[in-house]
Amino acid sequence: MRALLVVNPSATTTSARTRDVLVHALASDLKLEVATTEYRGHARDLARRAAESGNTGLVVALGGDGTVNEVVNGLLHDGPDPENLPRLAVVPGGSTNVFARALGLPNDVVEATGALLDALREGTERTVGLGLAGGTPGTEDEGVPSRWFTFCAGFGFDAGVIGRVEQQRERGKRSTPALYVRQVMRQFVGETHRRRGTITLERPGEEPLENLVMSIICNTAPWTYLNNRPVYASPQASFDTALDVLGFTRLSTAAAGRYVTQLLTSTPERGPRGKHTVSLHDQTQFTLHSQVPLPFQMDGDHLGVRSSVTFTGVRRALRVIV
Repeated sequence: MRALLVVNPSATTTSARTRDVLVHALASDLKLEVATTEYRGHARDLARRAAESGNTGLVVALGGDGTVNEVVNGLLHDGPDPENLPRLAVVPGGSTNVFARALGLPNDVVEATGALLDALREGTERTVGLGLAGGTPGTEDEGVPSRWFTFCAGFGFDAGVIGRVEQQRERGKRSTPALYVRQVMRQFVGETHRRRGTITLERPGEEPLENLVMSIICNTAPWTYLNNRPVYASPQASFDTALDVLGFTRLSTAAAGRYVTQLLTSTPERGPRGKHTVSLHDQTQFTLHSQVPLPFQMDGDHLGVRSSVTFTGVRRALRVIV
């Protein structure tokens, strides 16, 4: 099988030696081409060319969730076509690797490579659903291009936290759970004027849900990890269904403390709950509007601020080697 390995040389947990071992292992079973990313969006461009070439059967992403997101968007540039597009494989090399771990892959490069080779030899794969988000027609965000995401998106508070974390990483800070906790506290202090919600969720044929302070959109569970601890915002979310939504209508100090505790103690059976919690399962399409522009993120990548975003859950969008 002809395959393309897309390597992010800045991947947090890999070294040049580790990458060489990976390339050697994959080349023993595949007709392998290796491409190293050189700029933001390069992985997307490489994957798109592989999909358009018609002679590549597999694209392997070596990197974190951002690299995987770019590769997915390149593969699905012209839309989902699971039977004809190259399959995706992931070797986790980032700090969190939510997508790979949600697929059940080891969080170690060497172990994940071994699991990938075993899956290729045994021919095991699954077709996963993905989320698609874009500008909303009739709003100032109408011209924003649609973009696929693999495991989550966020509108409001959590996206603001990710924006703060990215600023710290640009200053040389390592991405650690402690860094995220500090930025959560700073974001909360900075949002004291927004304890009441500005977000409205609209669904076809349903009454609007108003006054959301923040919203988390999940395509799978867990939502994220703190080191090896899985965090479940929407425990029912799955690659086999459409999208789940978790929203809060209050973010007072007491409420925020309760939600954080519920997230930290969440399980596959039980996530955040309470009278100020909105939880929706298996949503095919919905739109989030905000009275003021709010931070927006997809797969842990801060994308600036938006006033309105339309989400679509697409079942069976892409084949993945597992």
